[in-house]
Order: sequence, then C-alpha cells, then structure tokens
Amino acid sequence: MSHEEITLTAGDAEVTLQPSNGGRVGGLRVGGVELLRQGERFGCFPMVPWCGRIRDGRFRDGATTHQMPLNSPPHAIHGTARDGAWTVARSGTDEAVMTYDLVEPWPWPGRVTQIAALTPDALTLTISVETYDSSFPAQIGWHPWFNRTLGGEGVRVDFTPAWQEERGEDHLPTGHRVDPKPSPWDDCFGMPEGVDVTLTWPGQLELKVTSREEWVVVYDEQEAAVCVEPQTGPPNGLNTLPRLVTPLEPLEASTTWTWRRL
Repeated sequence: MSHEEITLTAGDAEVTLQPSNGGRVGGLRVGGVELLRQGERFGCFPMVPWCGRIRDGRFRDGATTHQMPLNSPPHAIHGTARDGAWTVARSGTDEAVMTYDLVEPWPWPGRVTQIAALTPDALTLTISVETYDSSFPAQIGWHPWFNRTLGGEGVRVDFTPAWQEERGEDHLPTGHRVDPKPSPWDDCFGMPEGVDVTLTWPGQLELKVTSREEWVVVYDEQEAAVCVEPQTGPPNGLNTLPRLVTPLEPLEASTTWTWRRL
C-alpha cells in the first residue's frame, strides 16, 4: 500500500501518521491546535527494538556480543525502526495498522506491528514485536515531543514516580535507584503501578500519558518541547533487563494519551 501520510479523525481530534518516516505519529491536533512538535525528526516515533541508549552500542545475547551503529556516539540510541519505512497493513477513519520488518543491523528477523486507534478524547498506540525464528531480547517504547506551549503558558509536567534511575556521566543508568529529583530531566523513572504522567497547559488542555509499563523517561531540557516516553525497560535495558521475544511469546506494549479541555 501507499506510504503517503494517513489521517485519522474522531470528534475534533485529528492524527497524522507517517509510515515512510519511521512509522511515527507526525501530528496530533485537538480542536485545530497541534500538540506535537513539528518536523521530520519529531512528532512521536516508536523506539524498537530498543529504547534510549545502549552503552557503546553493544549488547550480549548469551555468549555473543552484538554491535549496533553508534548513532549517538559513544552510544546507539532509540532502535532501528524509526529509520525505516513502514508498510500500511490497514487504515480506516479512526484506526490504522502499520508493520515493519526488522533488518540489518539488527541481527534477527522479526516483525513489528503498530496499531494507532483514535477516539474523540484519546489516542492509543500498541506495538508488538514477533519472531517466527530465533528468540531475541527487545524493548518497546514511544518518544513523543509535546509542544512546550500551545500559544499560552508553558506546560506543567506532574507525576509521582517511586524512584529515579541514577544517571551517570555517560547518560546511562548506574544501576542505583535514588529519590526523584526536580527538573530539568533527561532521566528514567520507575512507576511500578504503571506509567501515569499529566501534562497541563494552563487554561487550555490537560493530557495524560498512561501505560501498563513501569518505566518512563522524561526529557525537558529543550526549550521547544517536552518528552514523556513510556517503555518496557530502562535505557541500556538490552544489557541490564532484557525482555525476550520468542516464537511463542511476542513482546507487546501500549500507551494511551487522554486529553480534556480546561
């Protein structure tokens, strides 16, 4: 099918999907107001088959060490699926399905499926990673860039994590958990009851990012946007907390953004 942009609509909400640009959500407009930072690298892209940074781009699978390209030297970052063109499997008025087949430099064959489902007040994104061959470690996550302002006061980010992963000078978790520190952040937090982060643009809109997963990276060091990234494990997780994809057990995760006018 075509790799042109797909537009989903429900009520006064409109979502643009960009299959050929890494399967990303290119835009989310509510009442005509764009919530996501615009640009080829922004919107919201899927992080698959890993999230965040891998130390030195290397991870082990049993006795074998695999090397990924150092696209954020000295590390590899955010997976490979955001760099590829996805295929549209199905699209309708308010739901679309896109797929991406894992290829080199990822060492194993596998298929990634992403479902985007829109209602008048919510967008749910679901990703699964399947293999019909060898088992392999993987992660799933999303990297949305929410506009810091919608024309008025800057966004407020509210959440109550159980802990913060201590971040080393190399930007990777040290393995120690610490009490959550105040912003600015480029940090991973633990939310064992599930990710639940509220973004509030005062007087305009409230948006909740939720997921059953217990890890979230919050990045607010840029002036234009803030990122709230639910994921199935911490950065460098292919080394520290691998989740295995097997022929019998795919890896699946979802996140829902729910909004209301203020």
